[in-house]
Amino acid sequence: MILRLDELAIDLPKPKNPSANDAAAIQELLGGKFGEMSTLMNYTFQSFNFRGRNRLRPFYALTSAIAAEEFSHIEAVSYAINLLLTGVSERGTDPVPGPLAGAADARNTYHFLASGQAALPFDSMGNPWTGQYVNSSGNLRLDLLHNFFLECGARANKIRAYEMVTDPCARTMVGYLLVRGGLHVYAYAKALEVITGVDVKKIMPVPPLSNAKFPEARKFMEHGLHRQLYTFSPNAYQEAGLIWNGKHPEDGSPLEVVEGAIKGVPYPVLEEEPQLNSPGEDDFDPQMFKDIAKKLGLSNEWKQRHG
Repeated sequence: MILRLDELAIDLPKPKNPSANDAAAIQELLGGKFGEMSTLMNYTFQSFNFRGRNRLRPFYALTSAIAAEEFSHIEAVSYAINLLLTGVSERGTDPVPGPLAGAADARNTYHFLASGQAALPFDSMGNPWTGQYVNSSGNLRLDLLHNFFLECGARANKIRAYEMVTDPCARTMVGYLLVRGGLHVYAYAKALEVITGVDVKKIMPVPPLSNAKFPEARKFMEHGLHRQLYTFSPNAYQEAGLIWNGKHPEDGSPLEVVEGAIKGVPYPVLEEEPQLNSPGEDDFDPQMFKDIAKKLGLSNEWKQRHG
């Protein structure tokens, strides 16, 4: 099971230039073939289906820990998309002037037709994510090789997305994913090396461009996020350290397994978009919840979260 925290993994700056087309490009990192939904579901099903996990526990632990982290990556990409879409149409409650007229020129009109200007499980062209992207063969060596390839493909797409979208919000998110995804590439390379004896890391990085080339990625590397494998569990998956150990190939820093999850930050507050009736319910009185919270002894917590 996944223990969900009411936090976002990274602090995303408010976009300087919100753009529906930039959001459409970033969708590839969410619902594309090499997107975060694919990494999550590949590793999740592999962990569910892992046979002989007691004998091969370190490989199971590694895959499970990375799978849990991918859930947080879906959140990060989704919030970047949502922030890029916030305010790009004319706000108001009158439908007659056509407040969504500009959306007709957007690359992905699903952001307006099928959601409240928000992320969807699609790629950059509006094609829905599919379970056909999931590889869970049951053969450990094949699955690890696939995961290494998947992370390399994801890295290539992140680099291209970075070069396509220049807004600080998007680039901060991509820089973070480059660092954490780079760790996953190396983790699967080490797992393949343990099981086969082949030094897979000699072909890294793929594509051959250091994460240090990206200013936003360097910021996260300075905090050690390129070498710290989180278990995303309070009491399990520490056996991943039997694989994730030694020194990082780029800077020689020690590899470390950290129990628990990356410390997050409060979620960005997504502004309402009345022209899409999102969220609607204009007559709802939140005072009702305040009164109930007070009766239940939750008034202080409610005040801290909602003012």
